[in-house]
Amino acid sequence: MRFLHLSDLHLGKRVCEFSMLDDQRYILAQILSLLDTHPVDAVLLAGDLYDKPVPPAEAVRLLDWFLTALAERKLPVFAISGNHDSADRIAFGSHLLAESRVYMSPVFTGAPEPIPLTDEYGPVDIYLLPFLKPATVRHVWPEEPAESTQSYSDALGCVLRHCKRDPAHRSLLVAHQFVAGAAVCESEEPSVGGLDSVDVSLFEGFDYVALGHLHSPQKVGRDTARYCGTPLKYSFSEAGQQKSVTFVELGPKGSVSITTEPLTPLHDLRELRGSYMELTDRRAYEAPPRTITSTSP
Repeated sequence: MRFLHLSDLHLGKRVCEFSMLDDQRYILAQILSLLDTHPVDAVLLAGDLYDKPVPPAEAVRLLDWFLTALAERKLPVFAISGNHDSADRIAFGSHLLAESRVYMSPVFTGAPEPIPLTDEYGPVDIYLLPFLKPATVRHVWPEEPAESTQSYSDALGCVLRHCKRDPAHRSLLVAHQFVAGAAVCESEEPSVGGLDSVDVSLFEGFDYVALGHLHSPQKVGRDTARYCGTPLKYSFSEAGQQKSVTFVELGPKGSVSITTEPLTPLHDLRELRGSYMELTDRRAYEAPPRTITSTSP
């Protein structure tokens, strides 16, 4: 079974006060074209669908257009809310959307239930785990000892202990958390001292963990726990990155292969350094792209 792993669309985002909506529509159309040439069985959206809890109307329409295009291709979609999203707004209409096989994570009320898909090797259980804070978990299981939900890692461990999985089935978790040891970018918001980090060992038992939250594509701890990264560059620390989409193929139990395909943005992001006069000289931008350097103060 083959999946497309996406995350951190941040629809409605502005970079240096420049609206990214046109660029976001362009890259989503490019992803749809990739799906037409690289078929998959389902699409995973690992949180931060929007950039703000109350997104602008244009961002809502853009997500509606993208989800509709995926549904028209008869592709199941598994989406969760991230820390930038409103969990209630993402969950709105989820029962109706599920009729079209667009599964949106509900507001957290307990351990996620599996959503099954089946191929020639048997079932694949997909678990949707929205972004969580310890207080949210304590509210659901007040009988748990206080120390079991004190930190983000403790809270996530508590949730996954309550998650009933069939070890004979292949399982896939879609989550939006900061895993300890992963590399961050300027456009992300990790807490001071890494208080919001979780341990990758908590994900043992899942055949693949589709992570969102961090903007650089990377594996964490093992090849099958992965951040796919953002489809666009949202900070100057990402200027040198090649953005991509991640394809995941689950074969028989224990067999997972991961490939990526590059994305080409409508407008690239470059970092230029130099004096004021150099940076405002039009001739600097008529030549091929380069980095302007200067010893001027």
